[in-house]
Amino acid sequence: MAAFRDFNLKLVVIDALTYRQDLLTPAFDLDARMRERGIDIPAVYVLENDIDDEVLDESRTFFEELVIGDELLAGVDTLCFDAGQEIYRQCAPAWGGEDDLFDIRTLDDLALLPNLKRVTAVDDGTLVAPGKWETFAARGIEAS
Repeated sequence: MAAFRDFNLKLVVIDALTYRQDLLTPAFDLDARMRERGIDIPAVYVLENDIDDEVLDESRTFFEELVIGDELLAGVDTLCFDAGQEIYRQCAPAWGGEDDLFDIRTLDDLALLPNLKRVTAVDDGTLVAPGKWETFAARGIEAS
């Protein structure tokens, strides 16, 4: 099984497989988990508890421990680095997208995605890895 070095890149892959393609199921549902604890609105809860700028522990644990099989990874052909993805709301429900909480600093894990053909929001999202354009070009990945 694949092991990601960059947690934030893993989140982008999970977003593609779970919330965009519905292939990695069941989807993590922070709202439902928090309702079980008596919390109706997760965004209000994190703001009131001054934890809006961090990944919630239960989200981090779930996504860190989530195993993604090689066959699913091979099916990833497109990734989006936009800061508005669903995965980020599942981790930090009041995150405003203006800090580096979900910044992807390395593309070493691209080796886990042998069929990646296209990436979007390269300059407009969470991807801050140095040499990103050159890396994509060298791998024959269309980047915009």
